Amino acid sequence: MRPVIAIAGLGIESSTFSPARTEAPAFHPLRGDDVLTRYPFLAPGQPLRESAHWRGALVGKALPGGTVTATAYADLTEELLDRLRQLGPIDGLWYDIHGAMTVENLDDAEAELLARIRQIIGPKPIVSTSMDLHGNVSRELTHRTDLITCYRMAPHEDAMETKERAARNLVEHLASGAPRPLKAWIPVPVLLAGEQTSTRIEPAKSVYAAVDEVEATDGVTDAAIWVGYAWADEPRNRAAVVVTGHDAAAVTTGAERLAHGFWKARHDFAFVAPTGTLEECLDEALASPRRPYFISDTGDNPTAGGAGDVTWGLEQVLARPEFKDPTGPTVIYASLPGPAAVATAVEAGVGASVTVTAGAEVDDRHAGPLTLTGVVHAIRHGDQHAEVEVVLRVGSVHVILTRLRKPYHHEHDFTDLDLDPRAADVVLVKIGYLEPELFAMAADWKMALTPGGVDQDLVRLGHHRVRRPLFPFDRDLAEPDLTARLIPPSDEELTGRDE
Repeated sequence: MRPVIAIAGLGIESSTFSPARTEAPAFHPLRGDDVLTRYPFLAPGQPLRESAHWRGALVGKALPGGTVTATAYADLTEELLDRLRQLGPIDGLWYDIHGAMTVENLDDAEAELLARIRQIIGPKPIVSTSMDLHGNVSRELTHRTDLITCYRMAPHEDAMETKERAARNLVEHLASGAPRPLKAWIPVPVLLAGEQTSTRIEPAKSVYAAVDEVEATDGVTDAAIWVGYAWADEPRNRAAVVVTGHDAAAVTTGAERLAHGFWKARHDFAFVAPTGTLEECLDEALASPRRPYFISDTGDNPTAGGAGDVTWGLEQVLARPEFKDPTGPTVIYASLPGPAAVATAVEAGVGASVTVTAGAEVDDRHAGPLTLTGVVHAIRHGDQHAEVEVVLRVGSVHVILTRLRKPYHHEHDFTDLDLDPRAADVVLVKIGYLEPELFAMAADWKMALTPGGVDQDLVRLGHHRVRRPLFPFDRDLAEPDLTARLIPPSDEELTGRDE
């Protein structure tokens, strides 16, 4: 008989250094059979779909942002748990999360939620967890799951592949009738930003290449390295390794190999692109013959947890004399939330001249609201994240204003707004490392180290609750204990140290 497998999870990256708060609607939760539509490999007729009876409970994924409010978390989790109760007995659970969700007055939210899920489904079902490599893996989370894996690429081009692997591992384990997998967990005292650990370049490219080699070892089911999430200040935030399988020697040896590889490379991790101040990046872009030249405005990156409405970067751009005249170098700036500004532009219509004020409604620590006078270039309704988008041409700068914050990762994000990024001189995007389409489009690019809730200068941010010693906060820390900790099965008591 085919096993019955439930799907549940909540996912977000939450910056504790952003003043923003995340409410329940931001998760865009799917329920029941609609959950299955998130995953192409569970479409009707797909082999994995036919291998089990899949039952959606609730899965919600939010754009990275600020801390989740206690009320939002309570509402979402109570509904998720209630839907699991209604499903009745299950054989397995696929726990689809990110791993960096911070909730008001709660540490290690994903482990806490899984503990509550276990109270509903009982100790018997096998749980398989899929995560972002920028998630955090505590001892408690490792204990409460049976199988666990994460992305192996940054940018995350293998996101859906990872989810499929987690689901397939679960189905194959249930079909095998084997005992619960062994889990070797190693916390690694390193916490680095994603822009310093991209698998596009060394050393992360080689560090992560070893994951496939460990997974291919006899007796190993899966292997994973988590970089951790750098912009939250919690005790669990650090790198980690987990290897699962049925051979104790294989999983412990594999885990220690991966942990030592990551630790040894700690001083070699570097930014994925050249960096500089925003002024330096603009100077270089204007001097370069390469077009389009992309600049990442990194400090307020909404896909890392930034509020998205920091005006500091755009203020510097509009102050440049080169961009004052409409005939100057063509610049695209993405983006700045401003609900009132968007409403004014929509009412005025394309071609109208308007004066509007936008930004700094959430994060005004670095600059205040910005007043802009320009011509409405384009208006678009219906985006999932932005809801309404407006392009305002100010001099030679095309400023994208949004009703709600939105990341700009794809070429169509621009062309849908009657913008041609390939023909632009400079494209500034609130982002960290360039996502694949932007990376392929850029003739050259540089990362501007700008202020915001996801400032790349981690030491400057001021972490107080992370476990110390921790690199790079403690650069000369002693060699850590990187021996594998065999975590007991989820149906046994968890005892012993967390380090």
